[in-house]
Amino acid sequence: MQGFKRKFVYACTFELLAIGFTTFGLAVIAGHDGAHSTAAAVASSTVAFIWNFIFNGIFERWEARQAKRGRSVGRRIAHALGFEGGLVLMLVPLFAWWLGIGLWDAFVLDLGLIVFFMVYTYLFNLAFDKVFGLPSSAMPVPQA
Repeated sequence: MQGFKRKFVYACTFELLAIGFTTFGLAVIAGHDGAHSTAAAVASSTVAFIWNFIFNGIFERWEARQAKRGRSVGRRIAHALGFEGGLVLMLVPLFAWWLGIGLWDAFVLDLGLIVFFMVYTYLFNLAFDKVFGLPSSAMPVPQA
């Protein structure tokens, strides 16, 4: 599976699981009520869903230009850091506004989610690539 279909299946699967994890994290760990936590999880997943398409498009264009193909541990870590780093810049202000807290408090609250989602992103990508194969950007270039 390649192209838009791959990105769409990837993003939908990733974000549906993320909504569950984020709702749980905000409700149980951070002590926010379920309705508030679910709304924050859905809003953050919507932002992440859009960012997912943008970031993966940019990452795969960069990846396709690399001489060494495949997805090494280093490349997977770079992917997870880049994706989550961009998401932090967008979600911390959203959480601060939605939960009525300061940016620093939202960042501290988000730290647990950041660490969790760094690991989740890495493992999800590893599993997704095993199930669906590597994207064309990571495939070896055929020798002529």
